[in-house]
Amino acid sequence: MTSKNIILEDDYHCFICGKNNPFGLQLEFSFHNGKVISEFVLKKAHQGYKDIIHGGIISAILDEAMVKTALLQNMPAVTAEITIRFRNPLMVDEHALVEAFIEKNKKKIIETRSEIRKTDNTIIAEGYAKLIRV
Repeated sequence: MTSKNIILEDDYHCFICGKNNPFGLQLEFSFHNGKVISEFVLKKAHQGYKDIIHGGIISAILDEAMVKTALLQNMPAVTAEITIRFRNPLMVDEHALVEAFIEKNKKKIIETRSEIRKTDNTIIAEGYAKLIRV
């Protein structure tokens, strides 16, 4: 299946942002000055090692933010390639912020960057992704 066969439909059950997913994070994203932003606090259910948020959850949040930055600018897309760099741990019950923006906007590929920071601006993780328009 190619990206041309995909129909993107939101049934509000996305693990990261779905309001109807009782097991999801239910993050709310907003778009300001070319960036997608969401503030959040993750709980013990999202940990890997004791009291440290699981890297897969961090990766999923970065991915969602990068896709949202395209989607909220009327460019439906899916992730084709993603790179995550972890810098510091995010602890259970710590407040954090994710931001994402489009770095390059080409005909078929959208290159995006994202970052999760604590409230003291400590960087938790950075993401880079290539998205394919659908």
